[in-house]
Amino acid sequence: MTQPLRLFLSDLYRTAVAAAHPAACLPPLLPPLPTGKIILLAAGKAAGSMAEVTEGYYLDRLKLAPARLTGVAVARHGYGRPTRAVTMIEAGHPIPDAAGLEAADRALALADGAGTDDLVLVLMSGGASANWIAPAPGVSFADKQAVTRALLRTGANIGEINCLRKHLSRIKGGRLARHAYPAQLVTIAISDVPGDDPAVIGSGPTVPDPSTLDDARAIVTKYRLDVPPSVTRALADGGNETPKPGDPVFAGSRFILAARPADALRAAEAAVRAAGFECVSLGDRVEGEARAVALEHAALARELRAEGRRAVILSGGELTVTIRGQGRGGPNQEYALALAIALAGMPAVAALAGDTDGTDGGTGSAADPAGAVIDGETVARAKALGLDPAAFLADNDSTGFFARLGDLLTPGPTFTNVNDFRAIVVDRA
Repeated sequence: MTQPLRLFLSDLYRTAVAAAHPAACLPPLLPPLPTGKIILLAAGKAAGSMAEVTEGYYLDRLKLAPARLTGVAVARHGYGRPTRAVTMIEAGHPIPDAAGLEAADRALALADGAGTDDLVLVLMSGGASANWIAPAPGVSFADKQAVTRALLRTGANIGEINCLRKHLSRIKGGRLARHAYPAQLVTIAISDVPGDDPAVIGSGPTVPDPSTLDDARAIVTKYRLDVPPSVTRALADGGNETPKPGDPVFAGSRFILAARPADALRAAEAAVRAAGFECVSLGDRVEGEARAVALEHAALARELRAEGRRAVILSGGELTVTIRGQGRGGPNQEYALALAIALAGMPAVAALAGDTDGTDGGTGSAADPAGAVIDGETVARAKALGLDPAAFLADNDSTGFFARLGDLLTPGPTFTNVNDFRAIVVDRA
């Protein structure tokens, strides 16, 4: 009975992703032609598709001469798109690599060359923090990588991770705006962060940064990070403070949101109701340890069943995993595994948890899974194969678990990113 529910959940995931794709949301927001050139600087998992859509708008629809459009776009490996006037680079994520260094250097040089008649059009999406890598003076590339690896293992939330990144960078935390000034500056972003804070999306390279060096040092202390001496020195150097609200480099600049996690959830909500289910939306800002959130959602699913309601529980946001084991996985897969254990034996229930960008944790490959699909029989099927779900969870090996069952969600790159999408469907048994 759960197979139709699984197919329904897959359709919901595709609906949510489509609502946030640049082809659907970007063209109406693109600014008019400037007197001078358009300098397009794109970064993040949607950078390739955003650049592709933007080129089509200006070159094909508005007939802009190709010589008046230049730029560079950088996306995660496997997320590039065919571009014409803009250089496309694929770089490491979540651990930055040398290609990200090249992309950031090119972006800064192009911004430096912008004149007062030019438009610097910055297209941001989740993943930009890793794809644009420009270490602060005195901090080596290897040291920056080491800090990123350490943070990813702690369970720190995206705001904390980006606060530290911004204070160890020459491009993040409003610094790109300094390079673009006094050209016209417009930023259009696809948000992947709870609350859609412009200062957090991609580490806010074109907006004022409210966080401080003191905040960054507090994060190092909070998570007891063993950081290289160069990082300690950089965080003690007042010259690495980010530009704040009121700085003249932001005068006249604009920031526009093209798509948000809420937009993806809203599209899924409409599909849920059209299918005859009640929609229980927990919102797009759910955060916390993946396995703990799964237990809360499982309890809600059981309440709905006890009340005889046909419903779908939807949620977005960004969950975290504190890594204690040696396995492979990501927050959505770990959530799904913990949920499967909590819903074991419950009939007429199924759930999907996936990252809307198409990859959840993993090795940095475009072929990494986006999440997983489970139902009330998942644990029984696993035990029939000799698998112990609790042991896989303890080892943070959700990928290994779901690979054995054939229940990984593997859509491939979606060319957008509005964070996690989770849905639990509770039908009548």
